[in-house]
Amino acid sequence: MDALSGVEIAGPSGSRYDEILTLEALDLVAVLHRELGQRRQDLLAARARRQQELSAGGTLDFLTSTEAIRSDATWRVAPPAPGLIDRRVEITGPTDRKMTINALNSGAKVWLADFEDASTPLWDNMITGQLNLKDALDRTIDFTSEEGKAYQLRPDDELATIVVRPRGWHLPEKHLLIDGERASGSLVDFALYFTHCARRQLEKGKGPYFYLAKMESHLEARLWNDAFVLAQDALGIPQGTIRATVLIETIPAAFEMDEILYELRDHSAGLNAGRWDYLFSIIKKFRSRGAEFLLPERNAITMTAPMMRAYTELLVKTCHARGAHAMGGMAAFIPNRRDPEVTERALAKVRDDKTRESGDGFDGSWVAHPDLVPICREIFDGVLGDKPNQLTRLRDDVHVSAAELLAVSETPGEITEAGLRSNISVGLQYLASWLHGTGAVAIFNLMEDAATAEISRSQIWQWLHNDVSLAGGPQVTTELVERLIGEELAAIREQLGDAYDAAGYEQATALFTEVALADDYVDFLTLPAYERMP
Repeated sequence: MDALSGVEIAGPSGSRYDEILTLEALDLVAVLHRELGQRRQDLLAARARRQQELSAGGTLDFLTSTEAIRSDATWRVAPPAPGLIDRRVEITGPTDRKMTINALNSGAKVWLADFEDASTPLWDNMITGQLNLKDALDRTIDFTSEEGKAYQLRPDDELATIVVRPRGWHLPEKHLLIDGERASGSLVDFALYFTHCARRQLEKGKGPYFYLAKMESHLEARLWNDAFVLAQDALGIPQGTIRATVLIETIPAAFEMDEILYELRDHSAGLNAGRWDYLFSIIKKFRSRGAEFLLPERNAITMTAPMMRAYTELLVKTCHARGAHAMGGMAAFIPNRRDPEVTERALAKVRDDKTRESGDGFDGSWVAHPDLVPICREIFDGVLGDKPNQLTRLRDDVHVSAAELLAVSETPGEITEAGLRSNISVGLQYLASWLHGTGAVAIFNLMEDAATAEISRSQIWQWLHNDVSLAGGPQVTTELVERLIGEELAAIREQLGDAYDAAGYEQATALFTEVALADDYVDFLTLPAYERMP
């Protein structure tokens, strides 16, 4: 059978889409889907079984079945690839045209070109994002703002290295069907970029590099590795050309760091401390387990909490023992060019965050705004000097137990009405933007993406279902949350004025209420949100 005979493009057509949805690219999507699609479904089913075990009182621990991998001190991942040797500053952001130029020009060493949490899976976003990456590599990209400001790329040797983050394994692509089934969003994003940009990157002396999101086990990493092998063979590109950094942003994955590096070892570029999704994962996995697994309100949680220290210290130790980069997380604070006081506070918090990470041995860290690149670079320059990384800092002093990773109740902080209101307002504002196609949103001087929206709605669900009372206030009930939703909507309406009616808050409120208050917890709010999107 012709490989493309079962491929159907169910999304609308647009300008230059044919440059991305080529026969070669669609053929690779079909091959990956047919070879790996059932395993992906099986692994998602394994996630559901593990969740049932945890909800029934089970726990997490380091795997006995893979102890030999952890105890073998001899294996290493592949050496750092060109363009990924020095990663002291990485900037993250969606792949719209303006961000593509600004991120590449930002002075960061790496740009995480995001098809995942900082984007939305609007079909046009997914395809034009691929076009923007292709155009950037061809140096044909430019952008002119409504105010007439022109944006163009700096010389190649001044540009950040592109590292693409595909969607997570759980997300489908409803606009591309293979044999009548929705393709995996992960494999679509990967295959389209790999087909069009792998050789372009190699011609520039770099390569096709990826960030892998939301994995929960080394078996999911094995699936990615097999996708890499298949794709490299299909395009005649040498094995080991692809490199991937895995975000350790789920609590189960924190117990399998060594194993994840091992599965990807010929293609590995290290691990990243994906702090916001990590908190979301803790809430989700232990959402019905009472006070032992209750976190304070989101804005009270810092990286100095015992469980977060255990997680980040273990990540640095694990990576450096295997010759892999350990990448720090994103500080959500963003500067406000119209408010110097807000900017000063944001810069102080970013400085503290990056100082802690560089001191712990991380090889670099993330920022979400070009204005934060200089401060992150300055701090890591102070530790690294002329060295490209801290791979030689092995952190043999670190010893982390399962109990330390699970010490959720030791996190200091309260649950207040202000915290509840913040979760509601952030959730509503973010979802209104998300449903309109924007996935990275500045709210209350923080850069919010899907992960922080997930924390906001998941905390409310957890507080409701564990009889939590606010500090000095009432118990969190459905009636209380519904009243506060109304009050926060009124505040948003007053702020937006005439723009409120067009902002989509009716649909956003219905979705937020569903994912925060329903008896049945929705694993990812982006799943029902995607079904509301054209």
